[in-house]
Amino acid sequence: MVQEENDWLYKEEDAETADEYVFNEYDITSSPNDFNILTIYNFLESGVVKIPSFQRNFVWDIVRASKLIESLIIGLPIPQIFLYEEARNKFLVIDGQQRLMSIYYFMKQRFPRKDKRTKLGNIFDKEGKIPDEILESSEYFRPFKLKLADKPGRPNKLKNLTYETLGEYKTNFDLRTVRNIIIKQNHPEEDNSSIYEIFYRLNSGGLNLRPQEIRSSLHHSKFDDMLKRINIDEKWRRLLGQPNPDLRLKDIEILLRGFAMLYEGESYRAPMVNFLNKFANTSQKFDDKEIEYLEKLFYSFLNSCEQLEPTAFYTKTGKFNISTFEAVFTATCQPYLKEKSLVDHYIQQKNIQELRENPEFVEATHSATASSDNVKLRLKIAQETLEVQ
Repeated sequence: MVQEENDWLYKEEDAETADEYVFNEYDITSSPNDFNILTIYNFLESGVVKIPSFQRNFVWDIVRASKLIESLIIGLPIPQIFLYEEARNKFLVIDGQQRLMSIYYFMKQRFPRKDKRTKLGNIFDKEGKIPDEILESSEYFRPFKLKLADKPGRPNKLKNLTYETLGEYKTNFDLRTVRNIIIKQNHPEEDNSSIYEIFYRLNSGGLNLRPQEIRSSLHHSKFDDMLKRINIDEKWRRLLGQPNPDLRLKDIEILLRGFAMLYEGESYRAPMVNFLNKFANTSQKFDDKEIEYLEKLFYSFLNSCEQLEPTAFYTKTGKFNISTFEAVFTATCQPYLKEKSLVDHYIQQKNIQELRENPEFVEATHSATASSDNVKLRLKIAQETLEVQ
């Protein structure tokens, strides 16, 4: 099970926008390309075109998918596809996932069962594609026969046809072109931050994506896998006060933020969303040894919290406060990170209480929480209060 709402979490109004928000300027190339259906299918099959994990849930029914295929066969235009060029011959779908997957499933002659689509998304995440044995399974799929309505007095010639039984229409379908807009970021060269803006502004799925949902997809790495492992640890779930992972990955973002502050808190600059995006990008380069150490460091931190009250990181209104957690996590772990050792002491409840009664710390964890001054102030106060003697 997963949590669908963040009612357990103290809302930091400026956490993702910040009062110091700076608009980035980009140099972006946008080029139109007309690919035929066979080429698009081969791109999807080979992994040249990838669908980000948060877009992999297929939501169209067979009637809507059939109407798209019909439009392609009879030569009616369909909306263009937007692709983001990650690297040479590597593209991410920004807009057009439902259309692309409808084409893909039709050519595979299989249509996903509605009650299995979440599982299929998980399989896609794990395998990078849908294995043939799953496609052939009647548990997950049914035959994709075009479900089209007849017109009065005139039956639809395409009704109930499959890709293989298209006959004279098959060549028309295979060679029909679809306009693809390929977007490439030229500047700045050090990151791919424009893709976040493009996803936010262009995605037409009405998903209202959160930054961490995009982050976890674009920066998938062994470090991100580690965050997912520690996120289901029982001690961590107790510390959060939530038994189940959050549907919108807010708990994963809390963990990412803790490690980002641990590594780069001293050089933090608002806005928070950009800070986390850059660290997520940096963490992709962490090697196995570093990730293994960080996982052990986190578990040692959880052990150090065993004598704390269950609501140690909560506000007076009973909400988990990310700012308090990240300050305590950073102050506790930083000395050990420098030595590549593990936390070997218990955090005292009296020190947490001292933090919660410190007027400056309270202000820095409740107002303008993502501002550079307040981030650095609360880290400084936490380090002074929790300093290991």
